[in-house]
Amino acid sequence: MPESIAGGKIGEPEQARDAVRPRVGVARLEHAVYPAFPPFHPSIPYPEYPFGTTIGKEPNLVYESVRKLLFELGYDSGAYETPSWNPLSKIINPGMCVVIKPNFVLSRHAEGKNLFAIITHPSVLRAVMDYCWIALKGEGQIIVADAPQYNCNFEELLEKTRLAEICAFYDQHAGPTVGYRDLRGYWSAKRHFPSMKQLLPGDPMGKIKVDLGTSSALYGKPNADHLYGAVYDRDETIQSHSGERHVYEISGTILLADVVISVPKLKVHKKVGVTLNAKGLVGIATNKNMVVHYTLGPPKEGGDQYPDGLFTRSERFLIKTERWMYDHLLASKSRPLEYVHRSIYWLHNHSTRRLGLKVAEEKRKLDAGNWYGNDSAWRMTVDLLRIFYFADAAGKLHDTPQRRLFSIVDGVIGGEGCGPLTPDPKSAGVLIAGENPLAVDLVATRLMGFDPLKIKIYSQVLKNREYKFGLQGTDEIVIVAEVTEWRHCLSDKISRFLQFKPHPGWIGRIEAGNAKEGESHE
Repeated sequence: MPESIAGGKIGEPEQARDAVRPRVGVARLEHAVYPAFPPFHPSIPYPEYPFGTTIGKEPNLVYESVRKLLFELGYDSGAYETPSWNPLSKIINPGMCVVIKPNFVLSRHAEGKNLFAIITHPSVLRAVMDYCWIALKGEGQIIVADAPQYNCNFEELLEKTRLAEICAFYDQHAGPTVGYRDLRGYWSAKRHFPSMKQLLPGDPMGKIKVDLGTSSALYGKPNADHLYGAVYDRDETIQSHSGERHVYEISGTILLADVVISVPKLKVHKKVGVTLNAKGLVGIATNKNMVVHYTLGPPKEGGDQYPDGLFTRSERFLIKTERWMYDHLLASKSRPLEYVHRSIYWLHNHSTRRLGLKVAEEKRKLDAGNWYGNDSAWRMTVDLLRIFYFADAAGKLHDTPQRRLFSIVDGVIGGEGCGPLTPDPKSAGVLIAGENPLAVDLVATRLMGFDPLKIKIYSQVLKNREYKFGLQGTDEIVIVAEVTEWRHCLSDKISRFLQFKPHPGWIGRIEAGNAKEGESHE
């Protein structure tokens, strides 16, 4: 059998100290390749496989690796390689409602690159769904649910992922009900303009308000009247995060679930450094405008929208003019004012822009809080993490987790560079899993080649003892991996491992081993 970082055999009894430590498994695929044909059956009729001889004709390294991870994490190890092996029985009981939350942010890559550098590949979902199916023993629900970005075409997403075909396969067999949900209330093919919004049914389980109050990481943050959310209406964002009020609108499907399995993407992020489990929780928020993205202005003006000294005088004029137009022409959601806004932009694009009055594209990449100095988005992310763990079905916070959690990060093809929306594909060839989403994030971040303590989401959570996420430090995590170096990645402060390239606004700030003398890890 493989060995754990603690030196014991996987699946065998360990010392009492290790028994309570979060375990994270890392599987390396022989090739960084997804299977091509839905519904992504395994290529081997494993003993526990619940669908007989219905197997795929192509190699399915993803299914094989998910299976291997569950074994190496020690789940039901005594029954491994028998028809009764039920690895997720520790987490899932018959009759439960299991929600699988992927990262389905967009339905296409704007630059024509691999979409699956952005979103979770359905073959990973299929493997996870099979083991949920086994654990439910014929009773309960499996729901794939997410609230993608406003301009994600869900019908196109279904076509690209073939998710409907996966669910239809399960419908052919007696057992738990299986389905998918778009949790959004509207979408738009282009922009957040009133004339372009198309209403959607939304979450059938409703939306639940959760007020974190003074326990919010945003509580006490200066310049609350300069907060910016997801759309042009800043008043809604400010009203949601004012004084002792810090309110989020969360999917009922998520908060009512017995078990949530997070299946994020291994990719970088422009506002917080990396996506993974924590930042991926924006997908549980049904009103993205109550989710703070950044604070207007540069740091010298109390904001974190862009670095001090980034723009020239004329560029600053253009940026501030844009913001004025957002606040006065678009925030009102008036169609006539929208057309005034569009007319001004048309005039700019066909006249003053051609004369050289524009903002350099490389600088644009750092606008809107897309840099390491963003002091707002990490706070929102920590808030969502607390809700994910501790908010009950009525939106009330508790001191103990309110649902069972599991995570498996899809890093077969990751995303680097201009993530999370237009990343370059990265053939990383890994899957990373565990019951503690925070522990999984820390290991994933380190394997990407970054120092998690240089990313505020993680440094602040580990520093603040009020955040009871079942982890007080990286030294508590037991890493199970075939690659010896990976088992010790959290104590290795130098190696770059998978060598992901950060977003341009984070270059030189989060990579392992390049801390400047005296540089803080906060």
